Formats: sequence, structure tokens, C-alpha cells
Amino acid sequence: MMTVMLCIICALIASLCVAATGKPLIPVIDGEWWQVAGDPDLGGYTSPDQQPVDFAVWQAADGAWQLWSCIRRTKCGGNTRLFHRWEAKSITDTDWKPKGIALEADPSLGESIGGLQAPHVVRWKNNYVMAYGCWTHICFATSSDGKAFKRVLQSNGRTPAFGEGRDVITRDPMLFFTNGLWHCYYTASPHGKGYCYCRTSANLRNWSNSFVAAYGGQSGTGPWSAECPHVVEPRPGYYVLFRTQAYGENAKTSVYRSTNPCYFGVDDDNYLLCALPVAAPEIILHTGQYYIAALKPDLKGIQIARLRWIEAAGDLSK
Repeated sequence: MMTVMLCIICALIASLCVAATGKPLIPVIDGEWWQVAGDPDLGGYTSPDQQPVDFAVWQAADGAWQLWSCIRRTKCGGNTRLFHRWEAKSITDTDWKPKGIALEADPSLGESIGGLQAPHVVRWKNNYVMAYGCWTHICFATSSDGKAFKRVLQSNGRTPAFGEGRDVITRDPMLFFTNGLWHCYYTASPHGKGYCYCRTSANLRNWSNSFVAAYGGQSGTGPWSAECPHVVEPRPGYYVLFRTQAYGENAKTSVYRSTNPCYFGVDDDNYLLCALPVAAPEIILHTGQYYIAALKPDLKGIQIARLRWIEAAGDLSK
């Protein structure tokens, strides 16, 4: 509870500093997409119906770019999902090199068979930390080189760290640091309603109770209305939430802004910036340039484009 209160207090201070002079920043896809990953060969797990979906992109310790994606509808059993990885020398390379299956669920550690979902990786204190879903909970893994990850076990010897209850599919974690705290955004669907939850931590190990960071509005309230939450801070004290509602040819991600990283609106579209025709986006800042990675419309690969921010009329007082 104390970490949540600290988060809110720091955000209020930041909002007072920014709201007087800041203008809303809107993300704009800048140029053509290039494909970085396709539909991988999974050996005996390969299925014609499989799809690379929620993913993470980061740079390993040796400078090589890494991409891990959840591949769904495979023949691995259970919930049909596992992680596959790719690698490249540059973020602007096309057709990154497939490196094989990276991770499968381990039921002996409390993970649901075929239940791995949506990895996300950050670097902290010369270490890499991966958050991922195991169908019912959020789990973590660590790595010294950003390539080989070892699961983090909780005090009970199992990997699940926290969740929102049974049968709500707690998933899609994203780690973001601001105001002295790590924020883990994720989604779950209690009673068939899609919420964007958040928890905070000072050490990526001990987490606060959950609270709702976003819900409802024009994005809807269905079970898929708050998927793949992703937060960035393009200007100090100015936070932008990307929240996906639809995959495929009619992909849609709603984009919200706030001066409080703990709140982007509940049944309130005053925080809405725009909508982008993409699904499961990840925003990457590298050498001063922003990039956006997203699923291909046919759900048979992952693509990247440059991203820029433009100032819009108005203020941040809402």
C-alpha cells in the first residue's frame, strides 16, 4: 500500500510541474514497416494454424537484438503456447535470424501446460529481468547476458508471483520504471471484463497490491479490451498508455495519456489521444530514435517502423 501511495504522490508532483506548460504528444508511425520475424519452424510442434503474437524486443549485453514471441495454436499441448526467439545485429535489419524455441511452460513449477504468454524484458542493475504470463499468474526470469534466462522461484519453490484469481487469464505484463518505482502493467478478465491492472515495486521482487490503471471508455469493456498494455514516457512526467482491442486485419490499439502513471482513466475518455491500426505494440527508444514493433495484420509475423511524436493542441489539465 505504501508503494502505491508513493506512486500517486510522486505522480501528482510531476503533474503540477508539467501541466502548466506541456502539450499532448501524439505518436505517429513514420514511414514504412519492415518485417523482422515470420512464422517459425517449431519442428514437431509446428501447426498450420500457429501465430506469432505478443512479444518483446531488447538489446542483449553483446549488442545483438533479441525478439521473443509467444507462438499460439501450436502442437505443444495444453493452451498451445510457447516462446520462440530471433536475433539480429541491428534493429533496422529485416528478417531476423530464427534461433529456435526459447522456453516452454514447466508444470512442475506451477505453470499451465502450453500457457506461456507475452514476455517483456528490461535491464536493471546490469541484469536482465523478464516478466511473462503462465496463463494464471505473472512470473519472472533473469539473465546476465540478455539471452539465457533462468526462472525466478518464489518462496514456495514455484514461479507464479501474482495474479488476479482463477479463470481470469492474468497476462501481458509490461515493466516500466518511473518516480523511483517499477510498475508492472498487465491485463486480466474477471467476470468477462478486461481491465488494465498495475502493481508497483522498488526491487522487482516485492510487489504492491493491484489497482486498476485503465478500464472501459471507447476501448470497450470486453475480455480483450485492455490487452497488451504498454507505457512510455516521451517527455518527463508525460505518460502514454497503448491498449489493444483487436488483432488482425482490423487491428486497433487505443492510446491514452496521463501525468499519473497509475491512472489513465476508468470509464473516462478524457485521457484518450488517438487510436492506431496496430496490435500488441512495443515502443523502443534506441540512440534517440523511437521505433514501434507490432504484429503483422495476417498474424504471421512481427514488423517494426519508426515512430515520432507530434504536439497537439490543448493541455494536460484533464
